Amino acid sequence: MLEKVSLFQTKKDFFHFFLLSCILLSITMGIEYYNFKQLTKFDSQLVNASVVKQYSKTKVRKGKLKTYQVLKLQSEDGFTFYTTASKKLQDIKYKHVTMEIWAGKINFYEYMQSFYAFSKILEIHDDTSYKRALNKQIDEQHKQTNISLVYQALFTAKPLPLELQQIFSSLGISHLIAISGFHLSVLSGILFFLIKFPYKFLQKRFFPYRSLKVDTFIIIVLSLLVYLLFLDMPPSLLRAFTMLLIGFILYDRGLHIISMQTLFLTIVLILVIFPRLYFNIGFWLSVAGVFYIFLFLLHYKDRSKVWHFLMLPLWLYFTMLPYSIVIFGNFSIYHPLSIIWTALFTLFYPIGIFLHLIGNGSFFDSLLSLLMNLEMHTVKIAVDFKLLLIEIGLSLAAVYRKLFTYYLILYLLGFFVYAINNVT
Repeated sequence: MLEKVSLFQTKKDFFHFFLLSCILLSITMGIEYYNFKQLTKFDSQLVNASVVKQYSKTKVRKGKLKTYQVLKLQSEDGFTFYTTASKKLQDIKYKHVTMEIWAGKINFYEYMQSFYAFSKILEIHDDTSYKRALNKQIDEQHKQTNISLVYQALFTAKPLPLELQQIFSSLGISHLIAISGFHLSVLSGILFFLIKFPYKFLQKRFFPYRSLKVDTFIIIVLSLLVYLLFLDMPPSLLRAFTMLLIGFILYDRGLHIISMQTLFLTIVLILVIFPRLYFNIGFWLSVAGVFYIFLFLLHYKDRSKVWHFLMLPLWLYFTMLPYSIVIFGNFSIYHPLSIIWTALFTLFYPIGIFLHLIGNGSFFDSLLSLLMNLEMHTVKIAVDFKLLLIEIGLSLAAVYRKLFTYYLILYLLGFFVYAINNVT
């Protein structure tokens, strides 16, 4: 059996990779800067965009209360911006609009993140897309709007209202509802199971010279690409899809996949191809999740598969807990049960897809309603960002010495006890 090789054998290999990354980054940043200059070339610009969020806000102005609406929009060119509108504006969440925006005063740094711009809505387009039709079919299978919205978030990446986001954040399962790399991996597993045996049957009879591994991967990748295009390429799935593609190419070339070098390569390539992700919290959370999986396998790869199956969910929960609390702040007594919910979700997700395909999508509605209406006694926990930096420092040190893994575990247990004490 041939042994897998490391990614960078010499300093020359690393230099070539660094040079390639610089060239790619120069090209992508050049394209972004050109788009920025086009947007700010005149005082105003026409923009086609999708409304991602819409909510009301009230503030005191000249001694009077003023209510208005805030819109978050994603343009067809990829940039995100905020604007305000009259409180009388109809509900246009998830619709496509044509707007005139005044963004001439923003700088390139603001353009790469998100920015505020004055605007005027010129046209609200009727959404007759396949996604809208699918969401309508999902809605027809449920009596409760909130449950319908959960399934729409799972299957079509439709953003959840703020109140539902807070519920799932308190339960510690936001990562299950917001479609991401986790869902993509489950879909990949389903597709592999559906493709493998029919392909083997046909391969033996008609094309035995073909590679099962390569052809199966190509079919899965093309299927997932169609799904991504259907969902309008959400960033969370785009980065997961890119990671999957890079991972297979490295694996097919005989390189180590479960290694920090591979993770480093993947992160750099994604960032140079999609530089906006540098400012995306979701991207860095997904990087952290993969990093801790690799760290776990690095030090405990010799343990049994049963031990991995039982301990990896616990490890991921505790290592990601500080990130969750520092960024979102929501915590409840049911938060630790997310370990169980995550394990069950790998069954629930494909079954839910199948049930909706046959028109019985309401099968789990009573259980979901019970979960969403738990008396959680949610608390807001304010944690200094420095505490997260301590975990990051211990985690990086644990890559080089296993001893720091034990320090990290002790630190995370202390963090967990602190969180529990805030709700008891």
